[in-house]
Amino acid sequence: MDESFDVVIAGGAVMGSSVAYHLAADTGFVGRVLVVEKDMTYAKAATSLSLSSIRQQFSSPINIRVGLAGVAFLRGAKEQLAVDGEGPDLPLTENGYLYLASEAGAQVLRDNNVVQAREGANVALLSPEQIQARYPYLSTEGVVLGALGLTGEGWFDSYQLMQAFRRKARSLGVVYREDKVVEVEREGARVTAVRLGSGAHIACGAFVDAAGASGAARIARGLGVEIPVHSRKRCVFVFEAKERWLDCPLVIDTTGVYFRPEGRAYVVGVSPPEAEDPDTDDFEVIWEQFEEILWPALAHRAPALENLKLVRAWAGHYDLNTFDHNAIVGRLPGYDNAYLAAGFSGHGVQQSPAVGRGLAELIAHGRYIALDLADFGYERIAAGRPLLERNVI
Repeated sequence: MDESFDVVIAGGAVMGSSVAYHLAADTGFVGRVLVVEKDMTYAKAATSLSLSSIRQQFSSPINIRVGLAGVAFLRGAKEQLAVDGEGPDLPLTENGYLYLASEAGAQVLRDNNVVQAREGANVALLSPEQIQARYPYLSTEGVVLGALGLTGEGWFDSYQLMQAFRRKARSLGVVYREDKVVEVEREGARVTAVRLGSGAHIACGAFVDAAGASGAARIARGLGVEIPVHSRKRCVFVFEAKERWLDCPLVIDTTGVYFRPEGRAYVVGVSPPEAEDPDTDDFEVIWEQFEEILWPALAHRAPALENLKLVRAWAGHYDLNTFDHNAIVGRLPGYDNAYLAAGFSGHGVQQSPAVGRGLAELIAHGRYIALDLADFGYERIAAGRPLLERNVI
């Protein structure tokens, strides 16, 4: 072996770096951690291309709890992730998510709200009249009910969060290496070593697969485990408009189109239907999506935005779990010392604080402590038992 580490993490974006930080900061863990990241520029990482939003408006208790833990972490991140007394700048814009529902979707919002309230999420149900009074620039045509996150929902800078995790992890002794995990070696139920693209052969006491859309499924397959995680393209469009509504929430229209402010501009996008959402590894923007779907929806829901100027756009990749659109987290089946964090389906950035801590606890202590993430385990997939989540957008 060229080297030996107690834990090797494949993937050094926000999820892998969160695991690394939480491990290094855990007083119950004594060991060396290596994070292997194929591109230290992170130019095409989902973290860098994310809309960086956080919410508690889910229907499943585990997703709500993870969202609450995430926003609590963000509020204290300046102190917790400080290095040499200097904390990261991670402002959180808590304008909330506003879900709009037609008659067909209104009961879903009502049912979800019961679960959200029970879990401690601060979400209000609004009538069309209340929506109009609060946001007079929104049309409520076709809207029967809205659900607004009053606190703890909004957006932040995911790239800065990732860099803050990395900086703090490195200050605690974590080693980062620009390379690629090409093979994971095993003996029985234990991972013993990894081989890197550079040719390095590294022994490890534990292994974490957090390689995202471009690598998590490939690595798991090499260990004999098929996970239903696929690389799916999502496009985000940036436009400017004369109107600037600083109180505007992240609006999810009845059509599924979402938009929110971004500095002096706005961002807008939509998740395509499953039949129009193939696996892909390209980053080409689907420009017709804006003309044919997004602009008409914007003009209908916020008429003042009909006169807008498209500024730019980008495409990124979700590591989409096609089984149930929820994260797969925990031990890799059949292994004592291999772990998985994949399939976040667009929620990875907001879930990285809680999942990183949970996996660190599982590795260091053999169990979840702060928050039980067992509902995310691979066992549900093996059993054909999906984790039902009605708010997947």
